[in-house]
Amino acid sequence: MAANYAPPLKNDRMACVQTRLDAQSGFAQLVIFDASYTDILATITLQKPSFSLSGGVLTMLGVPLSCICAKSGTAALAQLQDGNSTWWVEGLTVGTSGTDIVLNSVSLVAGQVTTVTGVALTAAP
Repeated sequence: MAANYAPPLKNDRMACVQTRLDAQSGFAQLVIFDASYTDILATITLQKPSFSLSGGVLTMLGVPLSCICAKSGTAALAQLQDGNSTWWVEGLTVGTSGTDIVLNSVSLVAGQVTTVTGVALTAAP
């Protein structure tokens, strides 16, 4: 049987993630990669604070947020980095629905705009 954590502990854990992302003077970033993590396709700058927290769920603030794509490719994975480009969460799934990171399209084209329309991160059970 998998371990379960009390709701206050889940909130504490996710609050720590939020604190790490927003602790630097610069803004946190959502970095979007292809499936092999070899190409950074897009980097979206987050607002500060970057997330709200309720019930063990971090919800990105300010969405929709957009950026110009750096490279063309299929968005598949993402990580969250602080203002110093240190990653704190990686392995986030990317898609147009039912994923950690929701984009308007996963087919990214260099020089074109991509938009994140939703992000909700849930604490592990």
